[in-house]
Formats: sequence, C-alpha cells, structure tokens
Amino acid sequence: MDSLKVAVLGAGVVGSQVVRLLTEQKSELAQRVGAPLEVIGVAVRDPKRSRHGVPAELLTTDASSLVAKADIVVEVMGGIQPAKDLILQAIANGASVVTANKALLSREGSDLVLAAEKAGVDLYFEASVAGAIPLLRPIRESLAGDKVNRVMGIVNGTTNYILSKMETEHATYEDVLVQAQDLGYAEADPTADVAGHDAAAKAAILASLAFHTKVTIEDVYCEGITKVTDADIIAAEEMGFVVKLLAVAERMGDDAIVVRVHPTMVPKSHPLANVRDAFNAVFVEAESAGELMFFGRGAGGAPTASAVLGDVVAAARNRVTGGIGPGDSSYAELRKLDISHARTRYYLHIKVADRPGVLAKIAGVFADNDVSIQVLHQDGRGSDASLVIRTHKASDAALAATLSGISKLDVVDSIIGVMRVEGERGE
Repeated sequence: MDSLKVAVLGAGVVGSQVVRLLTEQKSELAQRVGAPLEVIGVAVRDPKRSRHGVPAELLTTDASSLVAKADIVVEVMGGIQPAKDLILQAIANGASVVTANKALLSREGSDLVLAAEKAGVDLYFEASVAGAIPLLRPIRESLAGDKVNRVMGIVNGTTNYILSKMETEHATYEDVLVQAQDLGYAEADPTADVAGHDAAAKAAILASLAFHTKVTIEDVYCEGITKVTDADIIAAEEMGFVVKLLAVAERMGDDAIVVRVHPTMVPKSHPLANVRDAFNAVFVEAESAGELMFFGRGAGGAPTASAVLGDVVAAARNRVTGGIGPGDSSYAELRKLDISHARTRYYLHIKVADRPGVLAKIAGVFADNDVSIQVLHQDGRGSDASLVIRTHKASDAALAATLSGISKLDVVDSIIGVMRVEGERGE
C-alpha cells in the first residue's frame, strides 16, 4: 500500500518526540500498520527556531495547507483555537485525527467525536489523560460490556509531586511549589495545575467515556491544592492518611453522576496512597470486572508521545483495513448533579473554647444535620484547644449546613481545616 501521510500540528515537548519516534521507528511501524507512515510536515509558529529531532525542512507555518494533504493529523499544539478548526478541517477532508488536547476535548469532545463518526474517520485521544498510561482505550473498549460505577484517580503529576514533598519533607506548599518550578514539574504560572483545572478537564473526559454521557469541564466541581497546609498534611499522617488531589466520577443511583476534583485524605492502605511524585494512577470500579488500577507516568514528552503513537498506529491500521474505531457513546444521557449530592466522609479541624459543654453543642449541630461522627479527639488545652473530627458518609450539602451551624456557635473560634476523605470501606 502507498504510504500514509502524517501531519503533526505542534513541535513542543510532545510534538518533537512524536516526530522523533515516527522517524526512528519507521520500519517497525510500517510492519505493524501494513503501510509506511510518512511525516509530511510539522506546523509551528516560528519555523526559524530549531526543534530537537525535527528536521528543519519539515517545519511550516501553514497548518491549514498541511492538514489538507494528510491522511492522519496529529494535534499536539494545545489550546482551543486554532486547534478546533484544524481538527474539524482534517475531519471534513477525510483525515483521521489523533489529539492530546484535554482542554478542547473537555469542552467540545462529544461534538468532535460526532463529526468524526459522521465523516467515517477516527478521532483518538488516549494521550489527553494520564500520559503514557493505557487508560481511555480500556474504559472505552475493554469495559464496553461492563457497567462502570466509579472512577477515582490522581491525574495531575504536578500537584501529586507537591503534595508528596509536603508529606515527606514537612515543607509548606509555597516552598515545594518553588522547588517544583525549579525542577520543571510546575510551570512559571502553575494555575492550571494547582487550581485543579487540568485535573477537571481530564475528569470530564474520563466521565464521558465511563458513563456514556456528555460531560464537559463546566459539569465538574473543581477545587485545587492552594489552601492545603502543612497542618493538614500532618493531621492526615497522624490519622494514617495521606493527602492527594483526586478526580472522582461516580454514579448516583441509576440515572445520575457527580464529577469532582478536590484535595482528599486517602488511607495509607489504599493503592492510591502510595502513588508518589509526578506519577499518575486511576482506580476504576466496575460491576463485573471489580476493582482495576492503572499506574504510570502521567506526563512528559516521551511518555505522552508513546500514547500518541499508539493512537496513530490504531488509526493507520483502520485506514489500511478500511475499518473505523469506536465512535460516540453518549447514549446514556445521565443527569449531572452538583457537588452537594456527593456522599463522602469528612475531616474537620475546629479551634474551640476550652470549657465544659463544648462537645455537646458541636455534636448537637452534627446531629441536627444528620451527619454522624466517626472519630473525635481534642488537641491542646486553653487557648490552643481544638477538635479533630472524622465523620461517617454524608452528603456535601449536609456537611455545608453543619459547617454553617458550627461557625455560629459561641464556643467555636474558627474552622481551621475541612477535607473530604475517600478510600475507606463501608459507611
């Protein structure tokens, strides 16, 4: 068969690695696909700047013309525009598309998948979540005959690195963030990572596939790690927990889901607790398959390029055989509930007056809002008196009402910390 023409949009950390792998593994890839893969060009903003591993003669600023000549388009430029228009142009021209663009997919992924399905071409996006970890394809294909009830995981390496270092070095968030930036784990402007936006985009993609429902980033509750203190980390450690930024997508009954991202206390006995540094891991709970965990490097040029190349091979094989991969699967149309409906356990640290009757007043507020206390102990005496409380499962709405009631008590000085707890068994 004649060679398949591959256009690459973007030559950053990931794009340059994709071109390198396509070049270095050209012979092997031809055997795996059944036809040679020919890189016909790499679209960039500044063709004068050299890119490691990318021949200068491949660089072009005319992305539209490049797309028009391609059989497969690899989009690793990121952002919403012009990526969206170029992907739609590729699809309209009959090209298959491989993208790692989580920001775009989390907003308009369903529409792009439908466009590809209508045109009879593939749209693959394994690299958009958890880098090199084979995750989306198992959820979309291997578990297609099962019912996924819950997806919970660490999907942002930057925040996991920061929280891991806060735990092991007992350092503050601010100090570890600077360290992460110096090592290249965090951007100069780390907002997308530390505010949870990156994880929320990935949570939307995961939920869309797991629950066969159109989920966008606007449907995801998002809370980052900027307010996590060293006191929270120490309190978690004393109780046998670690703090992780988790993306959680779960069924609520038969017809609804809740998708959320927030700092979470996880028991040290849970597999996710031992995921350190910049690694990612996702825990999937399915009705028949049971509990599954996917672990590996969630970012970086070479790992992410590996996932991109896997999609390129799949799309190329389909073009050789005349087939097409899975299309849109948002048939379920489950209701998307807000965070108030989520049920989990909670950790609370409350600064209180050191006098008789304090426990009774606070316990009364919990009882009034139907929030059951699992563990309670007092720290300090006098002006340093505080209560540490862990609850049984309750709704976020009930916890919010409890916090509101507690804050009005004359025996409560302040609420020092509140965090959700995941990964424990039972109620």
